[in-house]
Amino acid sequence: MLTFEDCQALCGVGKGVVGALAEHEHIPLMAATELANYLCQNEAGERCIRRYILDDIAAAESRGDVEHVRMLQAVMRHFLKTHPRAGGTTS
Repeated sequence: MLTFEDCQALCGVGKGVVGALAEHEHIPLMAATELANYLCQNEAGERCIRRYILDDIAAAESRGDVEHVRMLQAVMRHFLKTHPRAGGTTS
């Protein structure tokens, strides 16, 4: 039987990205792992993940959650480093 950690390791992104997807889509972490795996199959999906993380950053900024903004910015930097097809800047 696969554990959550096994599935997360196979999905192609780190735990931070899975958490950001779960936050953005309001879904459980396991569903976010499946979504990440699906989206990482092509450049358009990777750009979608980038947009989701940027949305999460904007939401954290609007509620004044500086610590969460910093964490999400680190997630974004790592995601763009490991998925250059996502392109763009983290603004």
